[in-house]
Amino acid sequence: MAKTVVIKIGSNVLTQDDGTPDHNRMASLVNQMVFLKENGLQVVLVTSGAVAFGRKALTLNAKTDAVTKKQVWASIGQIELIRSYKNLFLEKGHQIAQLMVTKEDFRDRVHYLNMKNCLDGLLKNQVIPVINENDAVAVTELMFTDNDELAGLVAAMIDANTLILLTNVDGIYKGHPADPTSELILNVGQDMPDLTQYVSSSKSSFGRGGMLTKMSMAKKSADLGIEVLIANGKREDVLKEYYRKELVCTYFQPGKSKHNQKKWIAHSENYSKGEVIINEGAKRALSSQNISSLLPIGVLEVKGEFLKGDIIRILDEQGHKLGLGKAEYGAKAASEKIGVTNQRPIIHYDYLYLYEHN
Repeated sequence: MAKTVVIKIGSNVLTQDDGTPDHNRMASLVNQMVFLKENGLQVVLVTSGAVAFGRKALTLNAKTDAVTKKQVWASIGQIELIRSYKNLFLEKGHQIAQLMVTKEDFRDRVHYLNMKNCLDGLLKNQVIPVINENDAVAVTELMFTDNDELAGLVAAMIDANTLILLTNVDGIYKGHPADPTSELILNVGQDMPDLTQYVSSSKSSFGRGGMLTKMSMAKKSADLGIEVLIANGKREDVLKEYYRKELVCTYFQPGKSKHNQKKWIAHSENYSKGEVIINEGAKRALSSQNISSLLPIGVLEVKGEFLKGDIIRILDEQGHKLGLGKAEYGAKAASEKIGVTNQRPIIHYDYLYLYEHN
């Protein structure tokens, strides 16, 4: 089976220093993606850049509010962005398809599987999916943190082998990337200590994402069994160097691959409908090496109005978030079974995702 790679290209890669679109960079990256495809890889592209392309195309009234500006520029710019990709890929003999998504498209399992089915169908027919957030309608709480989050969701959805996050630096540094004494972190293992001490939370000039969100998404994706690279998209032949295993970047080693259900649950915290607080005994059982479901006897409290099949959060007695799971029965039934022995699990192991121990 062909190896699948999800490539996310940030706004700062597709724009020049003055914020105008960098068509030469786009053409170079398309050529490299074609190189990967023609060498046997399945390629899925998650791209930013619509707002930057729209900003170039139209100057708006100064009185236009910030949200409306973004919506208008995204609406106009998406046409220019996808047209540029289409023409560049067609010149190399490859067909693309456009998917515009919002966070709501990932909200339930049925919706999620419909989208997965579409992507699988495109890949089986040798079409390259080009995916972007629908910034024209996605505002405030409906927005992804940035397209890094979207790329992580897509990689998990299609069981990708590799996720490449292209930005304007070589990866995560122990210090500011502009400081020549800063050391590039080349390898992040599953047991690597917290790296947030090294990372600035500042955003790029033309995108929403900072390195902190890239690192968080990279770690989550690696935990799900996907290898992740944070690399410099402005580096010449960055994707060819990846293919040749010569790329200088920050590499996140993948853990054991998870079932697709767990991958969906791992990204579902924003859609959770309630929570259960568990005792120390249940916490130890879940964090042990043994396969364990969450039983009602280990539950201390049930909060929220959730139904069977909804995603719920798992917390310990101190309020620390331990994980997520799909409820096997609703809040009312769960409350009635608190502390009771010989009951079906409130969350079965197959539908359980723990932050630290998966």
